[in-house]
Amino acid sequence: MAFNPFREKGMPIDKQLDMSWSKMNVKPYNKKEVHPYTRCRVILMNGIEVEGAMFTHQLARHSDDIELKRQLAATRRIEQRQQKMVNWLSPADESVLETTIGYEQVAVDLTAYLARTEPDPYVKQALDFALLEDFDHLYRYANLMEMSEGKKADAVTSQLTEITVGRPTKLEHRHPFDDVRNHYDRTKADPVTQLHAMTILAGEQQTMSFYMNVGNQAKEMVGRGLYLEIAQIEEQHVTHYESLLDPNASWLEMLLLHEYNEVYLYHSFLQEEEHPQIKKIWEQHLAMELEHLRIAGELLKQHEKRDPEELLPAALPEPVRFQSNIDYVREIMETQTDWNAYETEFLPPNRYPADGRYERYQQWVNAGGAPSEQVIEEHRQKLGREYRQELRGEHPVEKYRAREAAHV
Repeated sequence: MAFNPFREKGMPIDKQLDMSWSKMNVKPYNKKEVHPYTRCRVILMNGIEVEGAMFTHQLARHSDDIELKRQLAATRRIEQRQQKMVNWLSPADESVLETTIGYEQVAVDLTAYLARTEPDPYVKQALDFALLEDFDHLYRYANLMEMSEGKKADAVTSQLTEITVGRPTKLEHRHPFDDVRNHYDRTKADPVTQLHAMTILAGEQQTMSFYMNVGNQAKEMVGRGLYLEIAQIEEQHVTHYESLLDPNASWLEMLLLHEYNEVYLYHSFLQEEEHPQIKKIWEQHLAMELEHLRIAGELLKQHEKRDPEELLPAALPEPVRFQSNIDYVREIMETQTDWNAYETEFLPPNRYPADGRYERYQQWVNAGGAPSEQVIEEHRQKLGREYRQELRGEHPVEKYRAREAAHV
């Protein structure tokens, strides 16, 4: 039976506010026992809640309506609590690098799933393009973790996600002009496209913020350099994805889409979750978000005289799922690894303009070498090989096959 978020009853705001610290201070998962995709769901929903809270802060700063600000303050207070409960599920004995591997597994398998199910060809291409870059980040961090902590990344990712070269990080650095995309038209775009864009943006934004804040905690200079370099690519990705959103939507339209997306994701993950404690949290947060959606809809009716049910579907789309995407990622690797972006387009090498903008930027940032290459070379020197987990055999692109590396 279809789930209509506009007809489901949520948890009243007063009941949501009536929550003690002990209830918010949740028990973290066991990193040795947790399913990789439970970790992925936790990481993503942390980013979704952070985006929701920061968006309503920005909305409040652009409004002179004190009653609207009060409504936003109430829902934001709850979403800040939700964010703490979700983020507090991560245990203290999970190192920064282990968490980083989880972030990159989210990036790979979420992006691949959204791309596989995306109806808009241009948005799908945008997802496929960034997918290969995040895939390479996973490989670089996996080598740093084995070299600096003696831990293998597959203890985090299991046999679900391959670890090997994607589009090499060194080659991902583009002039800022070449990370801005065309936006979809919200009056014509499939609601799934709008939800996908908002979801991936929040996920990449959270990754960017995480690296901005933890990158200086790496012990070795090459590790600090790797976080610095990849954090800049995450900035590019946030620019890339945020430019897909239609900026002509009103603030209250955007608020409605945020709340609908949170309902959609909690409902999706409630279907998938096997961890009993975390499943209860998804269920509780879904009930909260249903009320937040109702409030957003009422604000839209009050201020813009518009019916929220005319903007978004009565039945939630097919659930977002964390699944293994090895074959899909390999297909994109085989055909698009050497592609690049120019202005709003994605181009193979034989169609890339020869105006020198990309080459100049590459020379500026990679002068003296790139940490993403240095970490692999240091790993080879110390351990005699590089770290890979190629579960379907050797790399599909011959020039990126392992040197002196046995398949793990």
